[in-house]
Amino acid sequence: MISKIVDSLAAAVAGIADGATVLVGGFGHVGAPNELCEALAETPARELTVVSNNAGGGEIGLAKLLKSGKVRKIVCSHPRSAEGYVFRELFEAGRIELEINPQGTLAERMRAAGAGIPAFYTPTGFGTRLAEGKETREIDGRMYVLEKALHGDVALIRAH
Repeated sequence: MISKIVDSLAAAVAGIADGATVLVGGFGHVGAPNELCEALAETPARELTVVSNNAGGGEIGLAKLLKSGKVRKIVCSHPRSAEGYVFRELFEAGRIELEINPQGTLAERMRAAGAGIPAFYTPTGFGTRLAEGKETREIDGRMYVLEKALHGDVALIRAH
């Protein structure tokens, strides 16, 4: 098996290319790969799409990556928090795109991608603004929204 152990944070994020979709682990600050997000902020990679449970807080980790201006779009469940002013300022200035997904739907979109499932139907979000522009379908008398798999090019996780 090829070893994927590297000597530095910079080496860990060195291969992330412009336009990459970066899956970021953690739940709020718990388990967030802050050091890797900060290392990514120091690379030349641009036009990134970040997939995360939230949009970061303060000016560390994911928030620092957002503040670097390298993230074009964020896909998350909880974009707003008391300390999420970096995201809020970027969004209000029109400098970052936001796609909101219910938490379970977000997790299932990533799981589906890993399992080779291109899309799935879910009742979550039907009849709300989250379903606007998406295919819907009635199955056995219940309405569903088609959600496409969410593929990542790389995942950043916190580990020891």
